[in-house]
Amino acid sequence: MSVSDPQLRIAQLESELAWAHLKIQVLEERLRQQRIRMLGPHSETLSNLQLELLADEEPSATSDEVEAEASRETITRKPARQRKSHPGRERLPENLPRVEKVIRCEEQTCKACGKETSVIGYDESEQLDVEPARYFVQVIKREKRVCRCCEESTVTMAPLSPRIVEKGLASDSVVIDAVVSKYCDHLPLYRQAAILEREAGLEIGRATLDGWVMRVGELLTAVVQMVRKDLLTEAYLQADETTVPVQMHDRRGSNHEAYLWQYGKPGGETVFDFCLGRGREGPSKFLGTWEGILQTDGYQAYDGVGGPKIVHVGCWAHARRKFVDAVKVNPQDGEAVKMVLRMDALFLVDRDARAKAMSGAERLGQRRELAQPWVEEIRETCQKLSKEVLPKSALGKAVAYTLNQWTKLARCLEYEDVELSNNLAENSMRPVALGRKNWLHVGSVKAGPKVAAILSVVESCRRIGVPIREYLAGILPGLDRRILSEVANLTPARWSAARG
Repeated sequence: MSVSDPQLRIAQLESELAWAHLKIQVLEERLRQQRIRMLGPHSETLSNLQLELLADEEPSATSDEVEAEASRETITRKPARQRKSHPGRERLPENLPRVEKVIRCEEQTCKACGKETSVIGYDESEQLDVEPARYFVQVIKREKRVCRCCEESTVTMAPLSPRIVEKGLASDSVVIDAVVSKYCDHLPLYRQAAILEREAGLEIGRATLDGWVMRVGELLTAVVQMVRKDLLTEAYLQADETTVPVQMHDRRGSNHEAYLWQYGKPGGETVFDFCLGRGREGPSKFLGTWEGILQTDGYQAYDGVGGPKIVHVGCWAHARRKFVDAVKVNPQDGEAVKMVLRMDALFLVDRDARAKAMSGAERLGQRRELAQPWVEEIRETCQKLSKEVLPKSALGKAVAYTLNQWTKLARCLEYEDVELSNNLAENSMRPVALGRKNWLHVGSVKAGPKVAAILSVVESCRRIGVPIREYLAGILPGLDRRILSEVANLTPARWSAARG
């Protein structure tokens, strides 16, 4: 055996050992990720211990780097939380009606002389009270009239007002209460049926309740189509999607995983679109040839939709979230912590713009002045880390996602109306996630578009501050008798604007 053979063997063993260490690192990260998903906190806020890595406890950070971080613009530092002084006893809202209850003195005569005392004033206090739901039967009597002087006179009768469920036993208020309870308060129909039986002694089946709800969804479908038309006239939309189980009734015994695609204008109305799959066909059909700015996460199904001039914008919150995941699996990873803080600085620039009530142009100018250096630093650091970290590690995946989405992420600093994140669209998905845990699934494929229509109206009303019960009571009765030009004025935004 030659002298070089042991050296080759040693080099081979060292290579195998280095590979084994890398493999162990990846497996340990996967184990920590699994434990975090099962037992760990879901917050995306860094702990004080992780923030200290930027100081002298981080081996990779020099004193010059720490001083450089400290000398950044004060605008990109998180404001210190100040303890607010106690405002005293909170006063009840002025818009609530007041019902007076006068407590009279038991003793109305003077103890000294025996004469009757006089009222000189009242000591007032307020307390919040409630009247439990009171179920009653509304008896409707329509007056019938006839002329007794004419032999051929016909009987005339007052017409019935239009109702949501014609010839049904439930009033409009009861039907609306079922819809709001399910899709605003996430109360499934079987619990509502139990409440009705407990409180009023009414045995109303879930199928009957479901019929009421689906009737509302059917009526709202035309309104949501008008909201869609209004959205497609906007220059900037956000989109997101989430799963929703659907009963298929094909004797398989399992639910199909369908999707609700959500499209909306920040601060405006939104539309949920029900699709059986997660392919590109859903957004392609909804958007048609629309050519505005579309902000989404990194899901590839959004690529290639819309018209040829559509502009795709990314979400910095998604990029930040992946670096937060890297910090969770390795809290001592200084590079991941610093990357999260750099991205925090971008959002703090926008927070300052909102606090100062800046216009879109002013906010864009501030982004380019204060956030652009952070953006360039993030890209340079990601390019450097991509050559140093394991591609399959949590940090490697975060770096790869950020670089792959870089063109879309950088566009956030090119348009004044674009938000830094898609969080507003994600927040609109939370009611669906809460609902899934309560009403479990959509009853059928045909029910999917009706459920989507209800969710669209409920979320649109929440976004623009329209009272949902008042809105539904105002538009649903007789909605199926209206022409399209009338329905166009019944979207939540237009209905609210018309009321002043």
